Amino acid sequence: MQVLAEQPLLISLMVGLIGGALLYGWTQTGKRTVAIAGLVFLLLVPVVWIVSSMMVTDREQIEAIIYEAAAAVEANDHEVALKHIGDPKAKAQAARELPNYIFSLARVNRIRSIMFIEGSYPPQADVDMSVKVDVSSKSGGIRDVRVPRRLLLQFEKDSDDQWKIVKYEHMPIVGGPDQFSTGN
Repeated sequence: MQVLAEQPLLISLMVGLIGGALLYGWTQTGKRTVAIAGLVFLLLVPVVWIVSSMMVTDREQIEAIIYEAAAAVEANDHEVALKHIGDPKAKAQAARELPNYIFSLARVNRIRSIMFIEGSYPPQADVDMSVKVDVSSKSGGIRDVRVPRRLLLQFEKDSDDQWKIVKYEHMPIVGGPDQFSTGN
């Protein structure tokens, strides 16, 4: 089912090709059952798209959480940003960091990868992404500075079947950690 949800074009092309081949077979044989089967397959093409649009995959859930958390950080709504963190240690780390800054922009530049960890229970996924923020420190030392960062997140599916961040680390886009880098 995951392939259907993430690759509806591929499935539609395969179903359409089978339908087309059956209709071609009907023109060669004249058998009515082959024509009906071909039409059924062609009618399945929009069904594939409808089913695909109704399914929400784990990857789509994780992406939605990432964008919702970025919007919350940009709005300086720390409570909404923190609700996506499931690990107490990671939540405490974020609760210590976020109030020190005022964000006027928080954007996801690119999600480099979402890798699901095979065989993990509960299910886990590692996310590697780049973000940019316009940030000021509450102490006044930094004012509206654009900072691009690389963000590494580890997600875990909880007992309510919801993905939560259990570990995060941010660092410069290139190179190793700097004085602002974190990890837990």
